[in-house]
Amino acid sequence: MNVALGLLTLVAVVCAASALARRLNLSVPLLLVVVGVIGSYLPFIPAIKLDPELVLVGILPPLLYAAAIRTSLVEFRTNLRSIALLSVGYVIFGTVAIGLVVWWLIPEIPLAAAFALGAVVAPPDAVAATTIARRVGLPRRVVSLLEGESLVNDATALVLLRTAIVAIGGSVTVWQVASDIALAAGGGIVIGLIAAWLLLQIRKRVRNVAINTSMSLAAPFVAYIPAEEINASGVLAVVVAGLVIGTKSPAMPGGASRLSQRSNWATVQFLLENSVFLLIGLQVRTIIEATSGDSLGAARIWGTCIVVFVAVLLLRPVWVFPAIYLPRLIPKIRAADPAPPWQLPTIVSWAGMRGVVTLAAVFALPEDVAHRPVLVLAALGVVAGTLVVQGLTLPWLVRALGVHGPDIHADALSQAALMDQATAAGIENLRQHTRPGDSPEVLAMLERRTQERNRAAWERLGRSELADRTPSKRYVQLRLAMLDAERARVLKLRRTGDYAHEVISEVLEMLDVEESMLDSSTEGADIDARTPARPANRRDNDEARLGAGGCEHLRTVGEQSVPQDPECKDCVREGTTPVHLRMCLACGNVGCCDSSAGQHATKHFQQSGHAIMCSAEPRESWRWCYVDELLG
Repeated sequence: MNVALGLLTLVAVVCAASALARRLNLSVPLLLVVVGVIGSYLPFIPAIKLDPELVLVGILPPLLYAAAIRTSLVEFRTNLRSIALLSVGYVIFGTVAIGLVVWWLIPEIPLAAAFALGAVVAPPDAVAATTIARRVGLPRRVVSLLEGESLVNDATALVLLRTAIVAIGGSVTVWQVASDIALAAGGGIVIGLIAAWLLLQIRKRVRNVAINTSMSLAAPFVAYIPAEEINASGVLAVVVAGLVIGTKSPAMPGGASRLSQRSNWATVQFLLENSVFLLIGLQVRTIIEATSGDSLGAARIWGTCIVVFVAVLLLRPVWVFPAIYLPRLIPKIRAADPAPPWQLPTIVSWAGMRGVVTLAAVFALPEDVAHRPVLVLAALGVVAGTLVVQGLTLPWLVRALGVHGPDIHADALSQAALMDQATAAGIENLRQHTRPGDSPEVLAMLERRTQERNRAAWERLGRSELADRTPSKRYVQLRLAMLDAERARVLKLRRTGDYAHEVISEVLEMLDVEESMLDSSTEGADIDARTPARPANRRDNDEARLGAGGCEHLRTVGEQSVPQDPECKDCVREGTTPVHLRMCLACGNVGCCDSSAGQHATKHFQQSGHAIMCSAEPRESWRWCYVDELLG
């Protein structure tokens, strides 16, 4: 009964704090940690001790799997070099450097124990990094890099931790460390691929939604447990399985199963990733009290915690900047992937929050290690310090450096263009498979509905003040109102008892399915309702001042024909791949958008001052003002 009450309280606090944080525009992880710290000092809340097995086996695999199935394998491969340098190179570097610092501060502990603490605090947390990154609105490549790093770095850290713990009781050679890493990496990849293949084979043959959803929830453990049994990296096995399954499953039939899995994983991820921050806070009192009788003394203990925390902050940029810029001294790498501006590695350096894995792993240290409570407190200090200092200042740093998230207008254009191609393929397939006896009304309805969905995507590019007047938006509003009336009538008839329960349930399910489709189609429909890619206040003031007619630049610019086969000459010269070509309406220069490596359209504006550009892509008719940041 106490366990059930505790779990219920945990879920209730997580939901309430998360809702409050979103309402007040606060960081959810930070608020939950604060709530946990306050709770740890309340007399009616029992002391909480985090079980390493619970976190490393019960929480970490599903969290990593949930992140992996949403990660693009294409982007992961594109950033593989940078991800490897951060998730493997930086973790090894951090483990050694922090270990030497700790051993210098507390020579009474074994060097292997110091290295163990280094391995514990070296990897940024998967949950903390991606949660803060999504909230701040970082550039897409930075988010991909942080997510890729956080997926793999725990595997490196746990292997190093395991080796260091073994070394505490004996000696370990460099060859043993290298062989452990090789076995963990190779075995984890192989087990992950086998688990993914097995689960995908089941997925191909089973169409039942409940079974597929259950297998999806079991997937991280199907990969993790066998890998750990052969002393390979279970974390890496989960990541590999998630990446493969996330890439392959959309090509399989069964849209209902994918919707069910997406909804269930969203719930699981929400509860787990928010619960871990609350658990971190709940352990604060216990960890601090455990150091009260240590022979080192309070001044030396807290001094060690501060020095370790500062070292963690400083060591990351020391590694990140060379890791990003030194490989690009090689001409072949520089031509394929030009060096990013210094602002991006600065953000990557500062986005190094630690989390629950750090705190769980430190409890894996043997109980007989000298000054173990101090090492645990140092790990807690790193977790709390990075969450507070980096978590609170990262949004300010992003704004101060002038770094913007993905261009929502470019994303809307890309979505519309992609939907255009999908619609064309669907209509072509319809015409190829049409039979002479097919009803013209059915064919016309299929083609009309497909084209209406396509037009809805293009309507989203219009002005936000006209969003409610578009035909597709109005259709959704009216249809949702109709569904409410239909559901109310069915529920009224249910009370009469004239209809069987099964019949009532099936009709209600049909209405729910249609409503979910309408809700899905309107997500992000108003591009200005999403998180702004550029400062919102300036845009709002400009629109209020300029009115529905747009800005002066858009009203007065002349028309110019787009070349038949446009190309970004800067991309050709640099050897990079252009994305979404744009043409300057003042001089006719063609450049690529901010989704490209070169961002040549924006650079042309910065160099020339030409404010208006238009799309140079087929079937796209729009213009953009750089000065007033308005779409026309």
